[in-house]
Amino acid sequence: MDEGSKTYYFQKDSHLILANYLTNNIKDECLVFCIGTDRYIGDCLGPLTGTFLSKLALGIPIFGTLDNPVHAVNLAKNIYELKNKYPKHKIIAVDACLGNQDSIGSIQIRGGSIHPGKGVGKRLPPVGDVSIVGIVDSSEAGEFLSMHNIRLSLVMKMAEVITRGIYGAITR
Repeated sequence: MDEGSKTYYFQKDSHLILANYLTNNIKDECLVFCIGTDRYIGDCLGPLTGTFLSKLALGIPIFGTLDNPVHAVNLAKNIYELKNKYPKHKIIAVDACLGNQDSIGSIQIRGGSIHPGKGVGKRLPPVGDVSIVGIVDSSEAGEFLSMHNIRLSLVMKMAEVITRGIYGAITR
């Protein structure tokens, strides 16, 4: 597994860092698998990104939007569906996660799977050949209720950067 790259949503070239990583690491057909729910602001990074991407008509499969989210309840079913329908596609997985206080607002991309729900104690199947995670809140306090205090503005800006990065890689 590689080290990957880390950027912050407010950095001017953040989307280029994501696009370059994807361009260098995804050579085959791909799809985007956006995990989360719109029922909690802190967990809507994936569905927002999926919705933004689906409006761009990129010609690649997009799983997980605000209208059709991929979340804990239907995650396994969606993984099964994508592996049957798109067996040779590389999977770019997108999810929100918790991290250190000084990492809030960072977007991290690396080779390997995302482990959805891990930060909140859920055991769900891993997914992805490339993982993009956005740190939306701190896990340092050990209290997961803090995810209810996340600003929608932060999540929207992060989703926009991730969308621009994926768009940049796909349209090169």
